[in-house]
Amino acid sequence: MIAYLKGTVLKKIEKGIILDTGNVGYLVHPPAALLDSLKETQSIELFIHSNIREDAFDLYGFANYNDLTFFKTLLSVSGIGPKTGLEIMNSDIQKIKLAILNEDHGYIKKVPGIGEKTAKRMILELKSKIEMEDISGLGNLSSSKSGSSSDPHPDAMEALLRLGYQRQQVSKTLRGMPTEIIEAEEVITYFLKNN
Repeated sequence: MIAYLKGTVLKKIEKGIILDTGNVGYLVHPPAALLDSLKETQSIELFIHSNIREDAFDLYGFANYNDLTFFKTLLSVSGIGPKTGLEIMNSDIQKIKLAILNEDHGYIKKVPGIGEKTAKRMILELKSKIEMEDISGLGNLSSSKSGSSSDPHPDAMEALLRLGYQRQQVSKTLRGMPTEIIEAEEVITYFLKNN
């Protein structure tokens, strides 16, 4: 089982690279964002998931161990194979994790190859495996960076802005939030459920 490869990008091809590790070239399939960033002759290190079947030996490569771990977690869901898992990894992983935590199967269904049943199964099987800490790093910036020091929940506001929501949209929803909700994670959850 191959778990790690270090080498030079010999050739970029559609949906993959040929990685030269020193007289041996491996065909590796990385997520789209990583593939786009790579250049031929570039040296890289990849954490690898090996998918071995009767008719194939496919390698999926990730820039860090956390991405590999999440990919393997996705594969634990019935109905998600490596190709669909890679499509999910091509999405914004933080948004996918938030969608799972907030049971937003509509967002998950936007991933190619994911239907209603698979999206619901993902939520059911993965919700307990994803910690709020996995996404709370989105909200670690101070309010001075967010552009407004008057935001009542600057960490949550910054996290939601980074996810692509508009400040006005976030502020409007948070104005109607119960006063007992004070933690950034709770604020994010409230926004996603009520927006």
